[in-house]
Amino acid sequence: MRNLAILTFLTLDGVMQAPSMPEEDQSGGFDQGGWAAPYWEGVMEQVQREAMATPYDMLFGRKTYEAFAGHWPKADPNPISDMMNAARKYVVSNTFKDLSWRNSHLISGDVPRAIGKLKEQNGPLLQVHGSGNLIQTLLRHNLVDEFRLWIFPVVAGGGKRLFEPGGPARTLELVKSEPGSDGVVMNIYRRQ
Repeated sequence: MRNLAILTFLTLDGVMQAPSMPEEDQSGGFDQGGWAAPYWEGVMEQVQREAMATPYDMLFGRKTYEAFAGHWPKADPNPISDMMNAARKYVVSNTFKDLSWRNSHLISGDVPRAIGKLKEQNGPLLQVHGSGNLIQTLLRHNLVDEFRLWIFPVVAGGGKRLFEPGGPARTLELVKSEPGSDGVVMNIYRRQ
């Protein structure tokens, strides 16, 4: 049995949409993309230490997979790119077929059931990066064991949120919290 962890960057008002670049995800008229970019240097060192230092598998929605697959296979070799390229990648989509990034596998059909079966297998932690729509499915079906959240001192005012209104209530245990020098705070929560 293995756990599934959400890794995401959030604004103070809970927005997770388009942290990296202005054009990353403009759906719903979102025009605040790139809100996390000024903080990358300090945050990425912490992300590497806390989330990418031990082996893991990744679980993606189609859009996030396309963004990662367009970057990481071409990235200069370094500890992060080496681990990401070597990791097994699961892509949730009913339409996408281009799984050219090494070690990629398609999940379609009954997604909650398929992910439940993945969790029953032996293997490393399943990490979900980005993938807002997929996260909503995972939350609705109680498949998330851990939340690794980097909370930025930014208010976006609108956009896709990690916890959408009407989602299931839950209680989490804070297992680690670490502020960065730039005002970003990492919080790791586990399901109780």
